[in-house]
Amino acid sequence: MKRQIAKANNRSFTLIELLVVIVIIGILATIILVATNSARVKARDVKRKAEISQIGRLLMGSSCYLPNAGAGDYDILDLANELKTKYPQYAQYATMISKDPKTGTESKSFYHYQVTVDGQHCILYANLENLNEKITLPDLTVPTPGGGAGTLKANVDGWNGTPIYYQVGK
Repeated sequence: MKRQIAKANNRSFTLIELLVVIVIIGILATIILVATNSARVKARDVKRKAEISQIGRLLMGSSCYLPNAGAGDYDILDLANELKTKYPQYAQYATMISKDPKTGTESKSFYHYQVTVDGQHCILYANLENLNEKITLPDLTVPTPGGGAGTLKANVDGWNGTPIYYQVGK
């Protein structure tokens, strides 16, 4: 009888063995999460660039859009509200304005539009997350109307925690 009980006990796992397996699974899960995080950051940056380019075509068609308040730096959700009032026939499209995939909220998109006093130069820009993004506008240290389209490195970190910005403009 004791031999049968001893054989049954030998077939089960000990507490130490179970803990070792749980620790190994935890380590593997951590490695996978860390490895996929950089892919998520890059994917969000690709989304930002695509959305900025699309919205830029709308706001900078043949000329720069000059808001009622004049020159300045605007969140595009503020501009969307102004455009809904100004052009009610397009109000349904203004509700579809995109927001930053990480920091955007219902009241702030964190996509910015900047226009000069004369309305000749404007940009739409966003703060990227990937610190390894290739800098294509090395002469700029802040998003600048008239500075062209591309990626720049600013002097201070933006709302997504990096000094890297992407801008499109005239």
